[in-house]
Amino acid sequence: MKQYRAYCLDLDGTVYRGREAVEGAVEFISRLQQEGYEPFYVTNNASKTQQQLAERLTGFGIRAEPERIMSSAIVAAKYIRRHLPGRRVYMIGSDGLSDALKQEGIERVDRDADVVLMGMDPEVNFDKLAAACLEVRKGAVFISTNQDLAYPSEQGMLPGNGAFTTLVAASTGIQPLYIGKPESHMLEAISTEWSFRKDEIVMIGDNYETDILAGIQFGADTVHVNTGVTPTAEVLKKERPPTHTIENLHSWKF
Repeated sequence: MKQYRAYCLDLDGTVYRGREAVEGAVEFISRLQQEGYEPFYVTNNASKTQQQLAERLTGFGIRAEPERIMSSAIVAAKYIRRHLPGRRVYMIGSDGLSDALKQEGIERVDRDADVVLMGMDPEVNFDKLAAACLEVRKGAVFISTNQDLAYPSEQGMLPGNGAFTTLVAASTGIQPLYIGKPESHMLEAISTEWSFRKDEIVMIGDNYETDILAGIQFGADTVHVNTGVTPTAEVLKKERPPTHTIENLHSWKF
């Protein structure tokens, strides 16, 4: 494989899995840094701040620059600042989304919002969802950080942000703009803010339906690792396969 300027790594299933690092991931990132490449981390997780995610990576022995962590929360806030400047936001979410809006200087309101922004909220309830529906019905722009219907936990698969977003969409008849993978907004933000061409970027991940499709739709090279959601055998049958497939990041030679 050729060398790139921007190595964009998915987190869950690619770098770590729960409380354990994925085989070869820590060593791969260390090799990149020794070669002078500081990777980017691209995650649909909107619940954690950049600093919280950086601290989690530190726990695996990975030194990560917080500003190079692109979560769907961070990019959603950047999207609103860039495309909907001065608009007020009704938010369903947690620390990651709240912190991202604050960083971009975006005002939050409980009613008469210009934008409804949904992210994962462990304390979501009927009143919050009802308020979102009312604001969308009044004409607020409807944005969601990601369409993940479920996410893994120690108890099993739990309802994800996409499930609650679908509820609001079904009630209002309005489909949201999704920011997270497989949409390409996060890769576009990296390309724009760090001045990378598409052929200088590679998206690396274990999930074909999110990580790999995000890279394909953006127009960058993609590398599928057989360490998580989508098995390589299934990936190779896809009409739009990744640029490369490898067993794990330990087997990436450069």
